[in-house]
Amino acid sequence: MTQPPLRVIAIENVTLAREGQGVFAGLDLRLTERRVGIVGRNGSGKSSLIRLAAGLIAPQAGRVSVNGVDVVRDREGALATVGILFQNPDHQIIFPTVIDELAFGLEQQGRPQAEAREIAREMLARFGHADWEERLCHMLSQGQRQLVCLMAVLAMGPDWVFFDEPFNSLDIPAALRIEARIAELAQNVVLVTHDPARLGGFDRVIWLDEGRIVADGAPGEVLPAYVAEMERLARAAPC
Repeated sequence: MTQPPLRVIAIENVTLAREGQGVFAGLDLRLTERRVGIVGRNGSGKSSLIRLAAGLIAPQAGRVSVNGVDVVRDREGALATVGILFQNPDHQIIFPTVIDELAFGLEQQGRPQAEAREIAREMLARFGHADWEERLCHMLSQGQRQLVCLMAVLAMGPDWVFFDEPFNSLDIPAALRIEARIAELAQNVVLVTHDPARLGGFDRVIWLDEGRIVADGAPGEVLPAYVAEMERLARAAPC
């Protein structure tokens, strides 16, 4: 029986600076696990890491590949390999109607418009929202818009899906629904979050601080140390 190809994110000796500020210096990281969580304080490099892996920003030195695809130089290959959801769906949605939003990425992959729209309809039906086809995106709730972004990403068939604080600005029911959707995905997932409780069942957790890997391992090893450090910092901070 033929084994499926290994899904690998390879970040090799990467140096990255943004707006004149250093983010990573010689970062090496290899991800193969199905569920990877990333934690750290604001400004630690979490969002920059997944943007690198998605090919949305280019390092000044080093190489980033996902499943062998150079995601910076091969944008077509990147679209077929990785998908990313940002904190705010309004920073991601660009079309007025749901069907147009879902079809856009497929058309970027070279699919004819009619085929792209048919795949988009199938995705809506899969999630039980066939009636959303002509809905206006701006009339949907925050959680519903986040789901539209997820469906648009999944329609393109990536092997990896990156989530950048997907629970921000969501009420508890909407956050739980998105969390359940993430748990059901067949794709490999990398989740950036400030909430350690979301990562208890993950395979691996990486703790970043100022662009450095402080800890990298199983949730039961990394998260208690991370929480203890955050609590220490809270006690040390002036009121």
